[in-house]
Amino acid sequence: MRTGRKKVENPLTARRILAAAEEHFAAQGMAGARTEEIAAAAHANKAMLYYYFGDKQRLHRAVMENLLRQLRNVTFGAAAAKTSSRDRLIAWVNGYFDFLASHPNYPRLVQREVMETSKIEWIVREYFRPFHKRLTGLIQDGVASGEFRKVDAHQTVFTLIGMTVFYFASAPVMSRVVGHDFLSAQALKIRRRALLDFVEHGLMRRQTRSR
Repeated sequence: MRTGRKKVENPLTARRILAAAEEHFAAQGMAGARTEEIAAAAHANKAMLYYYFGDKQRLHRAVMENLLRQLRNVTFGAAAAKTSSRDRLIAWVNGYFDFLASHPNYPRLVQREVMETSKIEWIVREYFRPFHKRLTGLIQDGVASGEFRKVDAHQTVFTLIGMTVFYFASAPVMSRVVGHDFLSAQALKIRRRALLDFVEHGLMRRQTRSR
């Protein structure tokens, strides 16, 4: 009696393909990225790429889902461990900042998706809308508890996201404009301090600010 061979899966190969695909999609977009180049960069072959991810479109979605899951876990996972609205928001800001600092491809990938609204609907439904709802709720909780000033929660969310993500999205260009690396460890330390200072003085009531 003959027995069929069991397929052997290697999660390290899948992670290498995912990492290589992230780089290629960020640089060239889904249309410009070539599966054979992605596979070669991952030290795999096209057969393995298709085995793990099916096709280029599903590989692209896997890249986006991998990043978005990490973003959700980092930001709201850190915030969930805190009690006061102030501490939850500071944890969220730090988590978001750390995620963007360690995932430089994320702004470029999202920007490419935003340019084609028909392709971003699943991201809006499964990630951005729940993300916005939770962060808006956090702001509203802080206003209700008296920790935050009376602000428009939706506008505050747009401000928090905008002033954080824009820094990382524009860093390559602004580094050339200003003449120093906006993504160096020292530059990021200064930027984080400035961001938290803005949050403290722009949103927190005086009695809830850090001493």
